[in-house]
Amino acid sequence: MKSILITGANIVNEGKITRSDILVKEGLIYSIGADLSEFPADIKIEADGKYIFPGLIDDQVHFREPGLTHKADIYTESKAAVAGGITSYMEMPNTVPQSTTLELLEEKYQIAAEKSLANYSFYFGATNDNIEEILKVDPENVCGIKVFQGSSTGNMLVDNPESLERIFSECKMLIATHSENDDIIKSNLEKYQAEFGEQIHVKYHPKIRTEEACYDASKKVVDLARKHGAKLHVLHISTAKEVELFDNTLPLEAKRITAEACVHHLWFSDEDYEEKGNLIKWNPAIKTSEDRDAILKGVLDGHIDVIATDHAPHTLEEKSKSYLNAPSGGPLVQHSLVAMLDLYHAGKISLEEIAQKMCHNVAILFEIEKRGYLRPGYMADLTIVDLDNPWTVEKNNVLSKCGWSPFEGHTFKSKITHTVVSGHLAFENGVFHEEQKGQRLKFSRK
Repeated sequence: MKSILITGANIVNEGKITRSDILVKEGLIYSIGADLSEFPADIKIEADGKYIFPGLIDDQVHFREPGLTHKADIYTESKAAVAGGITSYMEMPNTVPQSTTLELLEEKYQIAAEKSLANYSFYFGATNDNIEEILKVDPENVCGIKVFQGSSTGNMLVDNPESLERIFSECKMLIATHSENDDIIKSNLEKYQAEFGEQIHVKYHPKIRTEEACYDASKKVVDLARKHGAKLHVLHISTAKEVELFDNTLPLEAKRITAEACVHHLWFSDEDYEEKGNLIKWNPAIKTSEDRDAILKGVLDGHIDVIATDHAPHTLEEKSKSYLNAPSGGPLVQHSLVAMLDLYHAGKISLEEIAQKMCHNVAILFEIEKRGYLRPGYMADLTIVDLDNPWTVEKNNVLSKCGWSPFEGHTFKSKITHTVVSGHLAFENGVFHEEQKGQRLKFSRK
């Protein structure tokens, strides 16, 4: 493996920004110091005042393989992720077939080993009746168990109270939840169908998938986790009211109950449905600007622990259908970091906080081995950013297989210039080096 020397960089790491060089050898960070320019290296990168983050870790993506590869696949989406500075991802089980048995889960790992340009892990999917299989999952090799409380594909809606009790009382792994109350959503949908028939406008999406639906389901799993002492991670918080469910007085290492915010809930609001339409139809729904601002406040004050994407591509043809027929979700991995850096430029979040929520905290929460920080001896996952290099998102530079982005037409102020994945220079000024693939994430759990 080639050694890499990066000089003249501003390193964003562990709450500080320091001017240092970084030397990478044999896939690991060998040294971080003020002047390492005399060390020999196969690849030399003059950072010239650019900023280096630990490689981002996205704890929630949908890469659609197997079974839905007309929308996306592990190769295309990991490539988009690497271009966006994401060096590791955790992918969801609602593919076709669903990852609800150990055999099917391992098949996805085999695909990723052959195709993924980024490091990877895959959630095991819970159902109402696969608790025995859940208990066989190795916590050192799998990121977590995924529980859908809102409607999902196939039989992955876990709505049996007895099943939820067993999962939360018997499972010792991290349980990640999509928390929406399906009964409330169905009742609201019936009201809007009675009024508008099949012609419901997408602007009513947050009126159907409401604050009440989100809060009710999130509170239910928080209460279950407290009752049983389970390790719970509630994904994609979308309302101000939900933020109040989470603690900000404990250090993350001591928390058993944590929360995630997604980039689209930090960026868009219900005012954007008129322009963006189904392109910003996500579940849970993007809601009010007050909700958006409260989620960002929750990120900054420690109620919310990590920032992710819920990257979930669909074809433009699928998203162009009517509200009732258009699927929810959209591509985000290529643009998540630059979107957060725009919030930095707007004075809404610091670079150090971005590193904390998108790198350090994900590694802490999931107990990932030797990633998430820039430390000697850690895996060399690095993202180099030019903070002052504007570029505009256009169809011809969108890398996700679906070929579109909700950010099309937006000019970002910052650009990802280099991404190093497990010591391999995978992305360099728009050029990909694909001869080495990402690695399976390992977890330091007892």
